[in-house]
Amino acid sequence: MRISVVIPALDEAAELPATLLRAWSVPEVAEIILSDGGSRDATRQIAEQSGAQVVTGARGRGHQLRAGASAASSEVVLLLHADTWLAPGAGRAIAGAFADPQVVGGACFKAFRDPHWLMRGSRARCAWRMRAFQFAYGDQAIFVRREVLERVGGIPAVPLMEEHELCRALRGVGKLVLADTVVTTSARRFRERGVLRTYWRMAMADLRWNLGVSPEAIRRAYERR
Repeated sequence: MRISVVIPALDEAAELPATLLRAWSVPEVAEIILSDGGSRDATRQIAEQSGAQVVTGARGRGHQLRAGASAASSEVVLLLHADTWLAPGAGRAIAGAFADPQVVGGACFKAFRDPHWLMRGSRARCAWRMRAFQFAYGDQAIFVRREVLERVGGIPAVPLMEEHELCRALRGVGKLVLADTVVTTSARRFRERGVLRTYWRMAMADLRWNLGVSPEAIRRAYERR
């Protein structure tokens, strides 16, 4: 099994080297595509020097993921945040998840690096969300069969909430699962904005999406300081 890793990025020069190093260490990763939204630092140069392909386009995570996934050539597409690290056995675990022919995609368990105590229990929350809602957040390294992704129309071209839109489309055609591997992601957003405040903002974004608010309106509310 070959995996195309797609990383949306904007001014991620500080986080990107470690993320790329770990992604390239996964034997099943055949290509890495960095989808840049207009970085003004060394993000694109760092990606190119590592051997990654760089595409550029409209800013916004959904737009960037769509552009990157459109350039992917492997049978599996994995969507990776620029501050999220894959484990060396991630590819083997994803291949194991696809042993079930009903599985069209899924995600990984997640742990935070240097978390506040209020952020503990992330692995259990990942399992509950997948079991109850067939849903995973974007920082869980969502993966999908490329032919299925093409069948559902690709990554939704929205500025935010793209994982909600994508998981809804995917569970309409098959089953989503958690692969038996853990990604570790940065806690920087929680440190910068506060743990409780960040969880509250995330909960409000989820509620607005479930109430039918547009992703653009959710983005404006989410990014409001």
